Amino acid sequence: MTTLAVTPDDVLRLTQLAREFHAQDAVVMPDTPGSITGDWSQHALAGHEGDASLDEFRSIVSDLEPDQQMQVVALLWVGRGDYGAEEWEQAVTDARDAWNLRTADYLIAHPMLAEHIEEGMQLLGYELY
Repeated sequence: MTTLAVTPDDVLRLTQLAREFHAQDAVVMPDTPGSITGDWSQHALAGHEGDASLDEFRSIVSDLEPDQQMQVVALLWVGRGDYGAEEWEQAVTDARDAWNLRTADYLIAHPMLAEHIEEGMQLLGYELY
Protein backbone atom coordinates (compact mmCIF):
# COMPACT_ATOMS: atom_id res chain seq x y z
CA MET A 1 0.00 0.00 0.00
CA THR A 2 1.23 3.47 -0.90
CA THR A 3 1.89 5.72 2.08
CA LEU A 4 0.04 9.01 1.77
CA ALA A 5 1.01 12.33 3.33
CA VAL A 6 -2.65 13.38 3.27
CA THR A 7 -4.86 11.59 5.78
CA PRO A 8 -7.79 9.44 4.66
CA ASP A 9 -9.98 11.55 6.99
CA ASP A 10 -9.07 14.71 5.08
CA VAL A 11 -9.68 12.95 1.77
CA LEU A 12 -13.04 11.67 3.01
CA ARG A 13 -14.14 15.16 4.09
CA LEU A 14 -13.06 16.63 0.76
CA THR A 15 -15.11 14.04 -1.11
CA GLN A 16 -18.14 14.74 1.10
CA LEU A 17 -17.88 18.47 0.48
CA ALA A 18 -17.38 17.94 -3.25
CA ARG A 19 -20.59 15.89 -3.36
CA GLU A 20 -22.50 18.57 -1.43
CA PHE A 21 -21.21 21.32 -3.69
CA HIS A 22 -21.81 19.50 -6.97
CA ALA A 23 -25.32 18.40 -5.92
CA GLN A 24 -26.54 21.98 -6.06
CA ASP A 25 -28.67 22.88 -9.07
CA ALA A 26 -26.80 26.14 -9.63
CA VAL A 27 -23.41 24.46 -10.01
CA VAL A 28 -22.44 24.01 -13.65
CA MET A 29 -18.94 22.82 -14.45
CA PRO A 30 -17.32 22.22 -17.83
CA ASP A 31 -17.49 18.65 -19.11
CA THR A 32 -13.77 18.73 -19.84
CA PRO A 33 -11.92 20.75 -17.20
CA GLY A 34 -8.71 22.47 -18.22
CA SER A 35 -5.24 22.14 -16.81
CA ILE A 36 -4.25 22.85 -13.24
CA THR A 37 -2.40 25.99 -14.37
CA GLY A 38 -5.30 27.53 -16.30
CA ASP A 39 -7.84 30.03 -15.00
CA TRP A 40 -10.91 28.11 -16.25
CA SER A 41 -11.75 26.98 -12.70
CA GLN A 42 -11.96 30.57 -11.45
CA HIS A 43 -14.47 31.39 -14.17
CA ALA A 44 -16.54 28.28 -13.43
CA LEU A 45 -16.65 29.08 -9.70
CA ALA A 46 -17.15 32.84 -9.96
CA GLY A 47 -20.84 32.77 -9.04
CA HIS A 48 -20.38 30.58 -5.97
CA GLU A 49 -18.51 32.85 -3.58
CA GLY A 50 -19.90 32.46 -0.06
CA ASP A 51 -21.09 28.88 -0.64
CA ALA A 52 -20.52 27.02 2.65
CA SER A 53 -19.42 23.75 1.04
CA LEU A 54 -17.04 25.55 -1.31
CA ASP A 55 -15.63 27.69 1.49
CA GLU A 56 -14.96 24.67 3.72
CA PHE A 57 -13.46 22.74 0.80
CA ARG A 58 -11.11 25.61 0.02
CA SER A 59 -10.21 25.96 3.71
CA ILE A 60 -9.30 22.30 4.08
CA VAL A 61 -7.20 22.31 0.92
CA SER A 62 -5.41 25.52 1.93
CA ASP A 63 -4.65 24.01 5.36
CA LEU A 64 -2.94 21.06 3.68
CA GLU A 65 0.78 21.25 3.04
CA PRO A 66 1.69 21.62 -0.65
CA ASP A 67 2.86 17.98 -0.83
CA GLN A 68 -0.51 16.87 0.54
CA GLN A 69 -2.34 19.03 -2.01
CA MET A 70 -0.24 17.46 -4.76
CA GLN A 71 -1.24 14.01 -3.57
CA VAL A 72 -4.94 14.92 -3.69
CA VAL A 73 -4.46 16.08 -7.29
CA ALA A 74 -2.60 12.84 -8.05
CA LEU A 75 -5.47 10.86 -6.50
CA LEU A 76 -7.87 12.63 -8.86
CA TRP A 77 -5.65 11.79 -11.84
CA VAL A 78 -5.20 8.14 -10.85
CA GLY A 79 -8.89 7.76 -10.12
CA ARG A 80 -9.99 9.11 -13.49
CA GLY A 81 -7.47 6.91 -15.32
CA ASP A 82 -4.83 9.42 -16.37
CA TYR A 83 -2.29 7.27 -14.48
CA GLY A 84 -2.35 3.72 -13.20
CA ALA A 85 -1.76 2.92 -9.53
CA GLU A 86 1.71 1.72 -10.51
CA GLU A 87 2.39 5.22 -11.87
CA TRP A 88 1.62 6.93 -8.55
CA GLU A 89 5.06 8.48 -8.16
CA GLN A 90 4.89 9.95 -11.67
CA ALA A 91 1.40 11.33 -10.97
CA VAL A 92 2.72 13.04 -7.82
CA THR A 93 5.74 14.39 -9.71
CA ASP A 94 3.51 15.81 -12.42
CA ALA A 95 1.18 17.30 -9.79
CA ARG A 96 4.23 18.88 -8.15
CA ASP A 97 5.29 20.39 -11.48
CA ALA A 98 1.80 21.84 -12.01
CA TRP A 99 1.12 22.92 -8.41
CA ASN A 100 -0.08 26.45 -7.75
CA LEU A 101 -2.12 28.38 -5.20
CA ARG A 102 -5.41 27.60 -7.01
CA THR A 103 -5.33 23.87 -6.27
CA ALA A 104 -8.65 23.90 -4.37
CA ASP A 105 -10.46 25.55 -7.27
CA TYR A 106 -8.84 23.18 -9.77
CA LEU A 107 -10.05 20.21 -7.75
CA ILE A 108 -13.60 21.34 -6.99
CA ALA A 109 -14.19 22.35 -10.61
CA HIS A 110 -14.15 18.64 -11.56
CA PRO A 111 -17.78 17.44 -11.44
CA MET A 112 -16.72 13.83 -10.75
CA LEU A 113 -14.09 14.79 -8.18
CA ALA A 114 -15.46 12.69 -5.31
CA GLU A 115 -15.83 9.58 -7.43
CA HIS A 116 -12.39 9.95 -8.99
CA ILE A 117 -10.65 10.52 -5.67
CA GLU A 118 -12.43 7.54 -4.12
CA GLU A 119 -11.39 5.39 -7.08
CA GLY A 120 -7.81 6.64 -6.72
CA MET A 121 -7.81 5.74 -3.04
CA GLN A 122 -9.16 2.26 -3.79
CA LEU A 123 -6.57 1.69 -6.49
CA LEU A 124 -3.87 2.56 -3.95
CA GLY A 125 -5.34 0.15 -1.40
CA TYR A 126 -7.34 2.53 0.80
CA GLU A 127 -11.01 2.44 1.75
CA LEU A 128 -12.72 5.68 2.75
CA TYR A 129 -15.79 4.16 4.36
